[in-house]
Amino acid sequence: MEKMSNPFHLAIPVDNLAACRDFYKNSLGCEEGRSSKLWVDFNFYGHQLVIHYKPKSDQKELHTNPVDGKDVPVPHFGVVLSWDAFHILAERLKHKNIEFIIEPYIRFKGLVGEQATMFFLDPSGNALEFKAFKDMNQLFAK
Repeated sequence: MEKMSNPFHLAIPVDNLAACRDFYKNSLGCEEGRSSKLWVDFNFYGHQLVIHYKPKSDQKELHTNPVDGKDVPVPHFGVVLSWDAFHILAERLKHKNIEFIIEPYIRFKGLVGEQATMFFLDPSGNALEFKAFKDMNQLFAK
């Protein structure tokens, strides 16, 4: 498949617009774009992320699948960062007392696809994964 460089657009539901606006802006450092009373655009590492207010509903238990001995939340989204940017963000999140689902660690150590990864939730329970590769050629390696 051809390498894509176009930014993606992702719209996610949040039940607390103010708390999530603060989280994406101040915890993750995303620049805010357009907004209304019901949604906010963010520059999510060069991609367009929109948080849309959706009233809280009976949330089901978080589903997970096992990966490298950890329970990975499904669904989740995030960004592949540079190695240094990953570690800077991990320290920033620790400093802000973000509770991790999966603490920052090296997955598949010594194997194809070795990567740094971490998982955490936004204030509305949306799961995020940030990862990094020392060698970006490993991103799709088999």
